[in-house]
Amino acid sequence: MTEQTILKSSASEGWRRSSYSGPEAGSCVEVLDCHPADGVPVRDSKAPHGPALVFSAGGWSAFVAAMKTGGVRP
Repeated sequence: MTEQTILKSSASEGWRRSSYSGPEAGSCVEVLDCHPADGVPVRDSKAPHGPALVFSAGGWSAFVAAMKTGGVRP
């Protein structure tokens, strides 16, 4: 899948913050579950008016699964 970007993510409603986000609003991501784009839009919660990247559904699911098991390494 070619990477897609939503330039003005604040135009879409229904963003939800990661359940792993702390109360200090540090490194947080927000996901838009229902979007007409072919994939899963993800944005930085500290920049809600900025762009969002759109990942394939399979790629996003694999990332979430790897994060839950600690399988992602830099």
